[in-house]
Amino acid sequence: MSTADAVAGVLWIGATLYAVFGGADFGAGFWGLIAGDGERGRRARALVDWAIGPVWEANHVWLIFVLVVLWTGFPLAFESVMSTLFIPLSIAALGIVLRGSGFAFHKQAARAGYRVFAERLFGISSILTPFFMGTVVGAIASGRVPVGNAEGDPVTSWLNGVSILTGALFVATSAYLAAVFLVSDSRRAGDSELEEYFARRALAAAIAAGALAVGGLFAYRADARHIYDGLTGDALPLVILSAVCGAGVVFMLWRGLRRGTRPLAVGAVVAVIWGWGVAQHPYLLPQSLTISQGAGNSAAMDAILIVFGAAVLIVIPSLAFLYTLSQRSIVEAEPPPPGSDTPRSES
Repeated sequence: MSTADAVAGVLWIGATLYAVFGGADFGAGFWGLIAGDGERGRRARALVDWAIGPVWEANHVWLIFVLVVLWTGFPLAFESVMSTLFIPLSIAALGIVLRGSGFAFHKQAARAGYRVFAERLFGISSILTPFFMGTVVGAIASGRVPVGNAEGDPVTSWLNGVSILTGALFVATSAYLAAVFLVSDSRRAGDSELEEYFARRALAAAIAAGALAVGGLFAYRADARHIYDGLTGDALPLVILSAVCGAGVVFMLWRGLRRGTRPLAVGAVVAVIWGWGVAQHPYLLPQSLTISQGAGNSAAMDAILIVFGAAVLIVIPSLAFLYTLSQRSIVEAEPPPPGSDTPRSES
């Protein structure tokens, strides 16, 4: 393995962690938005606040990590993507800012109208952000990002069938992850009614995400053949693993089983992300820029690997400790949701 391949692997690890943890946060906002105005809807939103409150800001560290590694390690790819896809990337960045503002301010709003506005801002931004991130991935995968500064079309590069479908898949996957996580959080909070509520939504989201994934294969076969050939070729074992994990989640939720669904849901998402990476290899920009062609200077690449080694020793254990404390209800941003019993540890 070359140094450039190693750095590309580091980049993909960061993208995977952000897709899982950041995606679950975005999905939580989705469920909060559509929860309704009744008592159960208010309880569902309170559970979302309680569950993600201690960790939601920490998850963006992976997005920053991905951007820095891409910029430093593969500057030509960074330039090409950022200049051609500045519209969806700007909307996604705005969504992150508005989402954070909505989540922070809805608890402090003195008037009910302001609180509702902030909650809806949080929810809408939680849909727009993963959707436009997905359109960026679709644009790259379908070869609509040529090499160079602003060489691609700023509109049609991301406003096309493959990109729209990929954006919808990102939203559905985020909702799927969040619902599965919230099932566990409902159990941790001692609320059996919300546990069943989110289990039904997790089942629906899993089916929707699976249907979009299957539909996406046909779309990629027509408009992103390189990725399709990779997914049905070298990456096929990972695609099958993702399908098996997803089917396992659906089966367990259908039978009323709860424990074990969270690692299976994460496994389904991780497998398809790495399957995508295998399918796209060795390209950063499919069929126009390979990893070796886009690699930065050797000093920068070595520095990235050193920093990643430090992150493995310092940052990852720290975040794992934070998540562990949160799941064991040792550190809480606020009291348990109303109507819940004493919080329980979720192992």
